[in-house]
Amino acid sequence: MKQKIEQISTPKLLRYFLVGIISVLLILSLYYGSSFAPGSRKSDEAASRRYGSDPVFGGSSRYGYRADLLKDESRLLEFPKTIPICDLKYSELIPCLDRILNYQLKLKVNLSLMEHYERHCPPPERRYNCLIPPPVGYKIPIRWPASRDEVWKANIPHTHLAKEKQDQHWMVVDGDKIKFPGGGTHFHDGADKYIIGLAQMLKFPDDKLHNGGNIRNVLDVGCGVASFGAYLLPLDIIAMSLAPNDVHENQIQFALERGIPSTLGVLGTKRLPYPSRSFELAHCSRCRIDWLQRDGILLLELDRVLRPGGYFAYSSPEAYEKDPENLRIWNAMSNLLKRMCWRVAAKKGQTVIWAKPVSNSCYFKREPGTQPPLCSSGDDPDATWNVLMKACISPYSTKMHKEKGSGLVPWPRRLTAASPRLEEIGVSPEEFHEDSRIWNFRVIEYWELMKILVEKNFIRNVMDMNSNLGGFAAALKDKDVWLMNVAPVNMSARLKIIYDRGLIGTVHDWCESFSTYPRTYDLLHAWMVFSEIEERGCSAEDLLIDMDRILRPHGIVIIRDKASIVKKEC
Repeated sequence: MKQKIEQISTPKLLRYFLVGIISVLLILSLYYGSSFAPGSRKSDEAASRRYGSDPVFGGSSRYGYRADLLKDESRLLEFPKTIPICDLKYSELIPCLDRILNYQLKLKVNLSLMEHYERHCPPPERRYNCLIPPPVGYKIPIRWPASRDEVWKANIPHTHLAKEKQDQHWMVVDGDKIKFPGGGTHFHDGADKYIIGLAQMLKFPDDKLHNGGNIRNVLDVGCGVASFGAYLLPLDIIAMSLAPNDVHENQIQFALERGIPSTLGVLGTKRLPYPSRSFELAHCSRCRIDWLQRDGILLLELDRVLRPGGYFAYSSPEAYEKDPENLRIWNAMSNLLKRMCWRVAAKKGQTVIWAKPVSNSCYFKREPGTQPPLCSSGDDPDATWNVLMKACISPYSTKMHKEKGSGLVPWPRRLTAASPRLEEIGVSPEEFHEDSRIWNFRVIEYWELMKILVEKNFIRNVMDMNSNLGGFAAALKDKDVWLMNVAPVNMSARLKIIYDRGLIGTVHDWCESFSTYPRTYDLLHAWMVFSEIEERGCSAEDLLIDMDRILRPHGIVIIRDKASIVKKEC
């Protein structure tokens, strides 16, 4: 699409930003459903008959409601006046990853264990109750797919990575843009060629890493600017590109600005916020992680999130250098992974690929006392929010062990297929399919209404703040968007279903700020989120301020909640 690229002054842009968020707070439904799912289409239709309104958006008629939305501009400008604008120095603030605040609060963190890169949220009295401004000269982001290869330098005015990694082709500064040639520390000639090489090592058909749809979810640890994940997308592979807010502090900000699925996170002391058996492939290209520390606890965390038979592709000097130190690390890693029952699936040049077992058989054959031990039967491998990592192997369930695999069908069929793990959360296949039908209906209505608000290709980065079974995300399958599914802490058990559908997501407590940079999402979908935090006694204002921080200028919010909640927030 033709994107308007003129520079926007800060006051004008802030007004656009606030008008955008507040105007679409009116794109609301006054209907809410049962405790299991958003309700049924029958319930929507009944509500329509009862109140004489549109079943999804309310109002006397669909088009009359749109007209009211557009003409009532005075209402749209009321709310922002009560909230101040933060100082410009906070334009990249991530409240729960604010190391300056950690220093001021004198938090005792273990630097060697990366605790300083983990979440530490400010107490209520230290929260920034103001709206985050964009940097000077900020421009409306370049839109996907062009954004994969270039972004505006003014939007992320940091060029140190381009200088530091110029020989590795991570990124280059070109006038008022920063461009991404697709290189990486171990794939200077491009991620696309590197990905083909991985497929060839594993002897996958047609040199395609997706392996006929059997490789869908990938975890890229220490992802840099996420070029590996960017070049997986044409293969219908989605990567959770993960990196901390470390000395390369803006790498994930660049990735999100490019429109590539990515998130801030670190292999530190706590479990990653993903369920067990979520990824077919984990990847580390010169990620500089000490995999041998604390009895191999970080490798054991990868083991937890990998599916049966999942792969770990590792490109690092330990895999090919022959000096004493690298040989020592290689031998120790190989010994540890052998005791974990992993095998070398392929090794070539700078890369080695391990595969984990498909069943528990190897674990049962180990000598008594072999380390690392199996986790106790009381350990829940899917519990992740603020749960410490454990130096033990999570065995498969009895069902997975017998089937020697996850039981998932290949992508794209798995998007709509009922997950074998539905029974673990007490949901039947029939309920699952009904939930999908409901959200298909609702998303069609959402998009119809939003046609008057957004240009083509405007929406790329989407977040579902209460993902339930992933119906909202699945309904967007034909849109050129990617979606971060967020399972609130009280619904975290359902996140495994998201991954079993070939989608990605994370666990979060909406009483706290979300770990992402400002201005990183185009659309936020909040179904019953405000009701949930109200019941817990948390601040709706704090949540709205954080949503404003997360949204890009002109970003859209859809709130679907109880009538009393909608009236209060609007």
